[in-house]
Amino acid sequence: QVQLVESGGGLVQAGGSLRLSCAASGLSFSNFAIAWFRQGPGKEREFVAGISRRDLTAYADSVKGRSTISRDNAKNTVYLQMNGLDPEDTAIYYCAAGYEANPFSVERDVDEYYYWGQGTQVTVSS
Repeated sequence: QVQLVESGGGLVQAGGSLRLSCAASGLSFSNFAIAWFRQGPGKEREFVAGISRRDLTAYADSVKGRSTISRDNAKNTVYLQMNGLDPEDTAIYYCAAGYEANPFSVERDVDEYYYWGQGTQVTVSS
């Protein structure tokens, strides 16, 4: 049974930082691309960052330059370091695993990811 478990969310003041973790089990982790998505109140789920099997990374424009995604295949874990948090970053953050259709790019479409975690809440106060 595939499980993705997010952790590291919480309440933080604007300008602060958080490191989200996504621990995976039940799958051959190193063979999957992993991505973070988020869904804010009243908004659709959107791509935040992704990392391919070969450590190629991609970021949404809204977080580029202040976020870093990384993976540790030995620990079956992906991390998302987020700095300079803004109230607009308030959302439930989900990690997802998917197969790579193209080894030279990172998928940003929710439909390309097959396994999802339950999410972790990030709240940024002003």
